[in-house]
Amino acid sequence: MTTEGDQVLSVYVTAADAEEARRIGRALVEENLAACVNILPGHTAIYRWEGKVEEGAECAFLAKTTAGRFDALRARVRALHSYDLPCIVAFPAEAGDPEFLDWVRAGVVPQRAPP
Repeated sequence: MTTEGDQVLSVYVTAADAEEARRIGRALVEENLAACVNILPGHTAIYRWEGKVEEGAECAFLAKTTAGRFDALRARVRALHSYDLPCIVAFPAEAGDPEFLDWVRAGVVPQRAPP
């Protein structure tokens, strides 16, 4: 039985470039905030910022986590990110392979220090 905090999420995040995505993604996995990060390089963003339409290259990544770890993941992305306001959007996994979803849940359990 899963709880609301165990709901698996895919979190879409944009980054300035592949190196930033890799650096943030690695930190999220190493810190058990995400079970997995998939980097999706090379796309163009068109957006409005400070009243002007801008266009530029970006890199995005998807981080798999749980609802219970989302706030910590979001805070860590904000701390590591070069943007003033990075895109961080979570989508719930409405369905999926049960074994994969359990793997994600197990991957974001905070590791305990040995006694």
